[in-house]
Parts: sequence; C-alpha cells; structure tokens
Amino acid sequence: MSVIVYQYFELKQDKFKEAIENLQEMKKYRNENYNHKVEILTPITGSDHTYAIIATYEGLAEMELQNKKMFDDDEYLKIVGQFFLENTVQGSMHTQFFRTMNDNPEPKGKEKK
Repeated sequence: MSVIVYQYFELKQDKFKEAIENLQEMKKYRNENYNHKVEILTPITGSDHTYAIIATYEGLAEMELQNKKMFDDDEYLKIVGQFFLENTVQGSMHTQFFRTMNDNPEPKGKEKK
C-alpha cells in the first residue's frame, strides 16, 4: 500500500518569488535524491497563496526510511529550512497522511472470468 503525505501551507506574499523558486528546488532535490515522488500543487480556487506538496512513498516503512535520510542530509536541511522558516506564514503548515485502499476482493462464490 502506498502512503501519501499531503502538506499545505501559505506562502508569504512579500517572499512569493523566492518561495516558488525554493519550493521547486526542494521538489527537484527530493525527486533526484530520495526514493519517493514529490509534486507541487498550485491553487486554482481559494486562497491564492496556499500551496501544497504531495509526496508518495511505497509504504510507511519506506516513508520513515526516506525521512531519516532527508533529515540526516545537511544540503536538504538547508533547502527545507530556508523554505519553511523564511518563505511560509508561521502556523500555516498542515500535514495529513493517507494510504491507498486495496481493491475489494471478488465476492465469495464468484469466479474471475
């Protein structure tokens, strides 16, 4: 089962350009150096400065392993620290974890064709 981490946050208006550049750098670094996929979500409706990151891992154990690697990586800590400390509104970060649902098995008595 895949694990999906959904984090949304508000960017500081006066740091918008820097925040977008930093966010793209973080996405690129994580996708190139770690075993998970990161996407950036931009708003279509709602608050114009609320952005999100979706990270998809193979499972909970893989998420834990990749997070340990990221937080042992000084280069990554520099990128993420700059982003969250300088470019986001304090207290605006929200994180949710989801896992994919298994397909329902065939009802008993029914055979696959």
